[in-house]
Amino acid sequence: MLTSPMTRLLCQVISHALSANLRPGNATVFCILTNKELCLHQIFPSLFTKILLKCTQFDNQEQAIGFGWLVKMMSKSYTNLLDLASGNFPVMGREKKRLPRVMTVAGVISELDDDQANSVTSDVPSSIIVDRIIIVANQLPVKAKRRSDNKGWSFSWDEDSLLLHIKDGLPDDMEVLYVGSLKVEVDSSEQDDVSQLLLDRFKCVPAFLPPDILSKYYHGFCKQHLWPLFHYMLPYSASHGSRFDRSWWEAYVAANKIFSQKVIEVINPEDDYVWIHDYHLMVLPTFLRRRFNRLRMGFFLHSPFPSSEIYRTFPVREEILKALLNSDLIGFHTFDYARHFLSCCSRMLGLEYQSKRGYIGLEYYGRTVGIKIMPVGIHMGRIETVLQLADKESRVGELKQQFEGKSVLLGVDDMDIFKGVNLKLLALEEMLKQHPKWQGRAVLVQIANPARGKGKDIEEIQEEIQTSVKRINDKFRQPGYEPIVFIDRPVSLSERTAYYSVAECVVVTAVRDGMNLTPYEYIVCRQGIPGSDCTAESNGLKSSMLVVSEFIGCSPSLSGAIRVNPWNVEATAEALNEAISMADGEKVLRHEKHYKYVSTHDVAYWSRSFFQDLERSCRDHFRRRCWGIGLSFGFRVVALDPNFKKLSIDSIVSAYSRAKNRAILLDYDGTLMPQTAINKVPSPEVISIVNSLCGDERNTVFLVSGRGRDSLGQWFSPCEKLGIAAEHGYFLRWSADKEWEVVGQNNDFQWMQIAEPVMKQYTEATDGSSIETKESALVWHHRDADLGFGSCQAKEMLDHLESVLANEPVAVKSGQFIVEVKPQGVSKGLVAEKIFATMAESGRQADFMLCVGDDRSDEDMFEIIGNAINSGILSSSTEVYACTVGQKPSKAKYYLDDTTEVRTMLHALAEESIPPPSSDIVT
Repeated sequence: MLTSPMTRLLCQVISHALSANLRPGNATVFCILTNKELCLHQIFPSLFTKILLKCTQFDNQEQAIGFGWLVKMMSKSYTNLLDLASGNFPVMGREKKRLPRVMTVAGVISELDDDQANSVTSDVPSSIIVDRIIIVANQLPVKAKRRSDNKGWSFSWDEDSLLLHIKDGLPDDMEVLYVGSLKVEVDSSEQDDVSQLLLDRFKCVPAFLPPDILSKYYHGFCKQHLWPLFHYMLPYSASHGSRFDRSWWEAYVAANKIFSQKVIEVINPEDDYVWIHDYHLMVLPTFLRRRFNRLRMGFFLHSPFPSSEIYRTFPVREEILKALLNSDLIGFHTFDYARHFLSCCSRMLGLEYQSKRGYIGLEYYGRTVGIKIMPVGIHMGRIETVLQLADKESRVGELKQQFEGKSVLLGVDDMDIFKGVNLKLLALEEMLKQHPKWQGRAVLVQIANPARGKGKDIEEIQEEIQTSVKRINDKFRQPGYEPIVFIDRPVSLSERTAYYSVAECVVVTAVRDGMNLTPYEYIVCRQGIPGSDCTAESNGLKSSMLVVSEFIGCSPSLSGAIRVNPWNVEATAEALNEAISMADGEKVLRHEKHYKYVSTHDVAYWSRSFFQDLERSCRDHFRRRCWGIGLSFGFRVVALDPNFKKLSIDSIVSAYSRAKNRAILLDYDGTLMPQTAINKVPSPEVISIVNSLCGDERNTVFLVSGRGRDSLGQWFSPCEKLGIAAEHGYFLRWSADKEWEVVGQNNDFQWMQIAEPVMKQYTEATDGSSIETKESALVWHHRDADLGFGSCQAKEMLDHLESVLANEPVAVKSGQFIVEVKPQGVSKGLVAEKIFATMAESGRQADFMLCVGDDRSDEDMFEIIGNAINSGILSSSTEVYACTVGQKPSKAKYYLDDTTEVRTMLHALAEESIPPPSSDIVT
């Protein structure tokens, strides 16, 4: 706790800091300000900011690091100087206000306002000991209504909004902030007042979209491009859907950027979680990740995700995929939707997923992007409350009287082209035709919610439905009976629950739908509440029946439902008959099974599960080093181990010049020679560099490659002192005048007669594949085959070869677009260990070791280095430089960006490779 004398001392510091004596980079003042024990970041508000801004030119790196720490602390909390001066010492763990828009990068502070009275961020309550989550969606969970006097707005929570109930599954002490747009248009002159009101009363931050952007973004790109695409509808002609409009895409990006700016205004990037919802905001993760590399961010898609054959037709397919991959966790309702997304990532971006301990992840530039499969649920309390209201209004009793003696089937659907309403009507017509006993007894009540979109397609489907209703009613009408009751108006949840309560069966025949919670709501309503009219049966037994399309997200969860292909009208008609004809006992059992699932897998369960997985996915965020690379939607974050850093040429040259016995191991393809090069013959520059390194008697230089010994020996014939380890080390030669050694323990290659026919069989069946025959190995390549089919064939071949070669002394391994069969005990790691051991046995234990490679096989060399030090083959004082090519996860400690940098580094070493006098050489 700070004392009064300390307070006076600090006031003197402030006075000195603000005086003319303060110059940029003043070390004394800066050291006091950044002293962690004094905790001055918790003392000064805007006055402290002015001091900092005057001394943000740093004399050295330590000052910059100290300033970075200070900015981080300031972004978490600060208290009032007046309280401190008066002797009222507050608890430092709490904050009254949050310092807004602070970049947590050492030495950088941006958009810091002195006067924050009108800032959206100034009044956001928070605590540094309580996590906060920012929920971002297209629309806020609030209702807006113009006041009767036309002066201002009145707002209330939208109790039917899924977003509002997400907090039920979050930790009790977690703060929830909402970012989204309003359903009404607010005049620009009122936007500031509305923003402040929503922030103060609802913890909502509204994003106001200009009308021209809103129209193109929502009614254009979202509803005319994304919505049809995700529901498997392609614009085959100008009259069938909308052709791609680049201006709509630009509006979509602009709208997402506006949402990102609202998030940035209120976010504390090191403390907050961000959860983005649905297809309206699919590129938002890129905007946020570009600003905050370590932001903890999840995305959940509430619509279907189409198969790769459909999605690949989209002109901006890769931009959206890459944007989504800037999230830490991506959620889907069903495995089908997740599988389609993973297939798109594989086919279009070359990414493969892995499943580990029940979790699915995509490795993306060192980050593991989690894939979450969890269908959303309903809010049980909300449904039960509405049931009580319906009971009070006696609406259930009225409906029971209206449909007395009838078997009621119920449909509740939005008015759009994917809900299959007309197919449902045709199925009812077919059932009444095939089973005349239901004429006069079976009634379909079809509630049509207002269309969310607009256009010619909606108008056509409305006309088609109205025509079918009229025709079927005219055909089967009887006195006091019409087979279809069509309700084409908004229906409140209270009235809807009343219809649920009297319906024997709910029918959902959507041809494609993300989730559809209608069956869940129906099941809870049929369960009813004790002591009310809202019970399924007069005898107290609860029952319900469902006929659901197999193309909706909730279908897999409802194992007791009758699943149908809605396009097959005859089969759907039989399903309707089966549902209302089923024995009561069977209906009860199915209902009990469904109710148990729905009541335990509610919206709170869903949000809790998603948030727990988001926490797990972000566990290592602040342990790893991150770089943002790429332009536009090619932007991504490379996450690497904190000990992984770029190789300093000056550092390695200095260590190299001091060493007496050096071991240098170099890969070829991807290290000395670019992978993309067509001509793989080494250039004169490479030959010259390698020769210079080999010419120094203190050096033992080896080329360690997967290539065959004949090509390597021929290409590097001018390098007489170069050692070569060919075919991953199976063949070894210490210099051009030495014989090739066979490092492998087995020289029997009879297994090739077993493996080669199997590979040929797959090659004939897989267009674009080929076999490479080496002296010691067989390699099947499928880089030029269809991505999905080639990968599938590779997995099948791997199993096949492991089976037929189970008793042979070989190893079958898969790599990047290859399946390889090679003798056991052969790897680059083992040959590296042999080289180090031989040097040590001859009295030339390496005191400098350089190992450079670019692919998986080189990781064996990097891994063996630690073992060699532990076993004494390498000294603990050996200068070790294990270096991979490219910024990617690796067991190496260092990296260089490309082959050009590798050659530059080797050239610098070659210039130092002047053979010393013979007396200085250790032999």
